[in-house]
Amino acid sequence: MLMITKDRAYRHFDFELREKTEDGKMIVVGQPVIFGVETVLWEYDGIQYKEVIDSRALDEAKMDDVVLNIDHEGKPAAKTKNGTLKLFLRHDGLYMEADLSKNTTGRELYEDIRNGFYDKMSFAFKVREDSYDRETHTRTILKIERIYDVSAVTWAAYEQTSLSARSWAEARHEIEAAEAAKKQAEALRGAEATREDIEKYKSLLLKKYF
Repeated sequence: MLMITKDRAYRHFDFELREKTEDGKMIVVGQPVIFGVETVLWEYDGIQYKEVIDSRALDEAKMDDVVLNIDHEGKPAAKTKNGTLKLFLRHDGLYMEADLSKNTTGRELYEDIRNGFYDKMSFAFKVREDSYDRETHTRTILKIERIYDVSAVTWAAYEQTSLSARSWAEARHEIEAAEAAKKQAEALRGAEATREDIEKYKSLLLKKYF
């Protein structure tokens, strides 16, 4: 069962499997975070809700205890603390390199990836600060508090990690729809819908999705 928790965000990324090296290393590489590139998280009623990660978002992030696992749970196949998982912060984003040759879990995962059983990866993180542009419907992640793990995911699990992004977009869509309804109500009924009502609705939505 995929371990999706409410206080974490999940995003997918592309990865590459390298052939086994002469010294027996089994290397997987990828770029979990790309700075400054807009990603469409979801679309509602023709409106695209987007996200972009600021180039300084990882400057203060905790990344010293990150694991690579399967479906965001279970025994680690690689880990930053023992050097089998390495994270590199560069000008265009965060890169990862994992050596899966050091334990049975890693070796089995390498073979499963090589044989096509896993072709998706995602990473789990926590946002500390963000901003939102109502005109462009774009969320900018300004600060990431922590990277928890990177994970090979099954197709079903990959779809579940997408729900993390979708939940934010759903919340924004409903908040904006509520605000639009308020404006319409004010125009038609002389401001019967109060600001307090909308703020209460926003609060309920944020609790629901976050």
